[in-house]
Amino acid sequence: MAKKSVDDMSFLDHLEDLRWHLIRSTVAILIAGIVAFCMPGLLFDTIIFGPTKMTFLTYQWLCEMSQLIGIEDTTFCADRFPFDLQNRTVAGQFSAHIWTAIYAGFIIAFPYVLYQLWKFISPGLKQNERRNSRGFIIIASILFFIGVLFGYYVITPLSFNFLANYSISDLVVNDFDLNSVIAVVRSSALASGIVFELPIIIYFLTKVGLVTPQILKKYRKFALVIVLIISAVITPPDIASQVIVAVPILILYQVSIFISRIVVRNQKRKERKAKAS
Repeated sequence: MAKKSVDDMSFLDHLEDLRWHLIRSTVAILIAGIVAFCMPGLLFDTIIFGPTKMTFLTYQWLCEMSQLIGIEDTTFCADRFPFDLQNRTVAGQFSAHIWTAIYAGFIIAFPYVLYQLWKFISPGLKQNERRNSRGFIIIASILFFIGVLFGYYVITPLSFNFLANYSISDLVVNDFDLNSVIAVVRSSALASGIVFELPIIIYFLTKVGLVTPQILKKYRKFALVIVLIISAVITPPDIASQVIVAVPILILYQVSIFISRIVVRNQKRKERKAKAS
């Protein structure tokens, strides 16, 4: 039976189509998650627990930088963090293994999930709109992975370094729970990956007319406040960490203004051509 065109599809047909795209995305995430589940050494010892070790790349770089500028008393050059990991529930390690593998599967399969989303949306677009958005999956995936790496190599180490060395009393010993440590890595990486999609979001909001360059410029100061709030939420409460996180987000905001300006200019050019013809 031939597949119906978009114009001939009913609401239920669209729901059925969406269901199959969600099923394919879920299957891809599960397959990638199973692969991650079968490699616990790489998933946990190397990736998840990497930022908890002072041999981590970020700490080595920060140690060298602190020594270069003459800072002698620094926590970045210590032998180890002053905390131990422990599991507090019977099924804690097994549950952590499963859910961490699923989140890893989502990150790995993210380009395919975007592809399925695009397959669902693209039939409703005009031919020139599909042509102009041809690089959507590649660009969005690159931005997401850059955000994940930024969260993993910048936000996560800064968070661990601040929280592991923060103490209210010498009587309190840090014994961090396994799920708490995993949550820091997961939230930092995924939150950064989503935040780095800002240019893509602005592009589509501009295409549908909800955002213009003038609006983005007008509310730039409010955006700065929002950026600082986001930085405070996903980083430890010290000024240096918040600034490090806020700078790339502000750069992304400026890039978004530039992208919005290009979209509006192209739309006006098409309108002039349509009137001239």
